[in-house]
Amino acid sequence: MKKTNTLTTLILLGTSLLSFNALSAIELLDKSKNLPDTHVSVSGYLKVDARHVNGDVGYQDYWVANIPGGEAIETSTTAFNFRESRLGIKGSHKDVSGYVEIDFYGGGGNEIVSNSTTPRIRHLFIEYKNWKVGQTWTTFMPLAAIPETLDFGGPHVGEAFIRQTLIRYTNGPWQFAIENPETNGDGDNGFSSSAVGLTGTDADPDESIPDFIGRYNHDAKWGRLTFATLFRIIDQGGLDETAFGFNVSGKIKTFKKDDLRFQINHGDLGRYVSAGLTPDIVVNPTTNETEVETTTAFTISYRHFWTETMRTTAFYGSGQTDILDRKRNHWGINLIEDITPYLNIGAEFGNYSVDDAAIEDIDSNYFQLSAKFTF
Repeated sequence: MKKTNTLTTLILLGTSLLSFNALSAIELLDKSKNLPDTHVSVSGYLKVDARHVNGDVGYQDYWVANIPGGEAIETSTTAFNFRESRLGIKGSHKDVSGYVEIDFYGGGGNEIVSNSTTPRIRHLFIEYKNWKVGQTWTTFMPLAAIPETLDFGGPHVGEAFIRQTLIRYTNGPWQFAIENPETNGDGDNGFSSSAVGLTGTDADPDESIPDFIGRYNHDAKWGRLTFATLFRIIDQGGLDETAFGFNVSGKIKTFKKDDLRFQINHGDLGRYVSAGLTPDIVVNPTTNETEVETTTAFTISYRHFWTETMRTTAFYGSGQTDILDRKRNHWGINLIEDITPYLNIGAEFGNYSVDDAAIEDIDSNYFQLSAKFTF
């Protein structure tokens, strides 16, 4: 109990001192005298958003691709939230380190009285030399290619975007990983068969082979290019197939501090791209047979610095499936200013559209104001 209270006190003390510290992580514990090279630090950011959405696509705090059925929902909604804010704690001792991070998109609460919300785990992993084990961004995801946006995550519709448990080995520019297998679309609830109390048809009967990802990062003075491949076994819904997909991405330096970012994803990617655009397996409406869905998704963005502290990013993302013929697009443009090295404010205007087959095209415009304090 005493150790728990001590850790709680340290975390609260670190949080209360955020406004007096620099942009880097804040040191909470340094046992350099009795236990050399042991450190504990806290980092993260506090972000507050004001967002107005107007059009045919219902309000979301940030745009993802899982609009149910693409139905038109006439809306004119303004909402405020802080849930993107996050807190991370890192511990390290020589070659070993561990990290855990939460944000506040865990659900719960309401807008009537308390506006409470439940924290959720984003990352939790251990690193030792070339190895990383735990939950973090999939190896297939090119972090450097994600645009700087006020919308949480930017154009998800065109991005590779998943956090999951994995085992990753890195050797110079090469990365190889086995990652948690999950087939979306077979009617189960997405939980492992080892979940307590889960029985019968709710449990996944298969998924015995992990997903495999290989990646190569090429770094140069002009920026970074990344190439990644994904192999996995789809053994649900009466199928037993090898699925394949690839990703090509880059962050290219242009003039002064400006940069161009892009990514192209194609293949049997399912849940790995476009944040809910399609399940991994679908029923073909023409043949009534279960098949592995193919997705093509891409993003492109350009960031221009007007001054040393003021910049604009213009971005576009799109995702489209082959069998169900779903298509979602997201574009936007913003203006962000660093008030201090630790605080920035910004405004963003954009549009999200659904252009699925057999439905009327629908879209919504959005306007967002944000303030973000990083520590």
